[in-house]
Amino acid sequence: MKARDSVQIEANTDQHLSILTRHLYHCSDTDQFTPTTIAEKPMKLNLDNESPTPVFQQIIDQIHFAINTGEIAGGERLPSIRSIAAEYSIASNTVAKALRQLEFRGLIAARDRSGYIVVDKQDEAGGVSRYQSRGVSADKTEVHSVVDTLDAGIVPGAFCKITEDYLGGDPEKCNIIHADGSGTKSTIAYLKYKETGDASVFRGIAQDSIVMNLDDLICVGVNGRILLSNTINRNALNCPGEVIAALIEGTETFLAEMRDQGINIHSGGGETADVGDITGTLAVDSCAVTVMRKSDVITNNITPGLAIVGLSSTGQAKYETAENSGIGSNGLTSARHDMLSKYYAEQYPETFDSNLPSDLIYCGPYRLEDALPGSSLNVGEAILSPTRSYAPIIHKILGVMRHEIKGIIHCSGGAQTKCMKFGNNVHFIKDNLFPTPALFDAIQQASETPWQEMYKVFNMGHRMEIYLPEARVDEVISLAGELGITAQRVGHTVAADSTQLTLTSPNGEIYRY
Repeated sequence: MKARDSVQIEANTDQHLSILTRHLYHCSDTDQFTPTTIAEKPMKLNLDNESPTPVFQQIIDQIHFAINTGEIAGGERLPSIRSIAAEYSIASNTVAKALRQLEFRGLIAARDRSGYIVVDKQDEAGGVSRYQSRGVSADKTEVHSVVDTLDAGIVPGAFCKITEDYLGGDPEKCNIIHADGSGTKSTIAYLKYKETGDASVFRGIAQDSIVMNLDDLICVGVNGRILLSNTINRNALNCPGEVIAALIEGTETFLAEMRDQGINIHSGGGETADVGDITGTLAVDSCAVTVMRKSDVITNNITPGLAIVGLSSTGQAKYETAENSGIGSNGLTSARHDMLSKYYAEQYPETFDSNLPSDLIYCGPYRLEDALPGSSLNVGEAILSPTRSYAPIIHKILGVMRHEIKGIIHCSGGAQTKCMKFGNNVHFIKDNLFPTPALFDAIQQASETPWQEMYKVFNMGHRMEIYLPEARVDEVISLAGELGITAQRVGHTVAADSTQLTLTSPNGEIYRY
């Protein structure tokens, strides 16, 4: 699920506190907590248990103010979680929650064996991106640090985890199950719904949730029946029955469109959960499962000497009913806040976390109905453009050259850097990228986000990559064109001492990862 992994810390057990402390200080079980040479700044907090403001928020506000005024300077070390908790007789998890929020704001950073250090604004390497400051991780490093220690399945390099055929018991087959959702894009749909009263905007959100599952599955070459289930988590007061009806209708319509294109996908029902105390709007998630032959799996055996063909995220495919801006379902937290104006914060406070700094909340220049510079779409249409599925194209390509395709990568979380999770000692060189779509250009201009970060958050022009021999590149480009999708050779792979990526932007700037 998008940015939804969490660890609940029980303050009343020494074991959990020890785990938390070691996590924050990046120590193993055998490491010793040795004294640091960085001076520890004494903490001066005035906490009021009778105040309507929660204690953790008081800690956040007071430390933030102290940093802003220079009382706590860049490079100084904060007292440990344990010592703050003991000094002020509060739970350790309350302190940990506050410090984590300050880290998201880019004010403090964890340092090996030194605890939390106040970020020196002169040291850009110590900063945190705008995306992270909103509580979102582009590459989910902390999630992968846990997941990567788990069983990787029977094909460790594949895009999705693949298991034995537990459903049917066939030793020649395997199971793939996948869960994902539309992320915070549903919040933007909610804004448009509240502004216009038109619930049909949620039909596209249903597609977003499905595609984030379907297009991951096709990266392993899925070619059989796919069964899908949806979960809608909503605030029933703000999202009534007509919203649910639009989501269900959107689901059935999109599944039928995919079946018309040869994708054997069907609905297995779903669940609507009323969780008004958790969300002010709604979140739409899906889970998909399939069975396939092991011999048909795309293993993502990405080696040096391969061409990379990118499939455009913009334009209008022959199986689409409208122009696509290229947005997909990643980076929408940034797109929403960096593009849309304070008007939405004032009118719809249920759509954001009040703990965020005000300068990160709806700080853009646009309303949904405003024209998007360089595009025929308005801002709302562009941001809410339904996530394109490449399943029909991949289905056609695999039907012609399945066993010559060495890898398929869905550039979702991590965007153009997603490829670095696959292949060993491979240098990915992307030196012929698509022109930057108008929406991503507008997001960058509104937010002043560094271009290097933009390529980690947004697909920037192509959201699907195919790794194959050079000799088959033209044929793939032609097959994509038959369905109205522009494709081009965006790069290639070469040998390297370690996995790395070099991007050359359409303007000639070079970014290394």
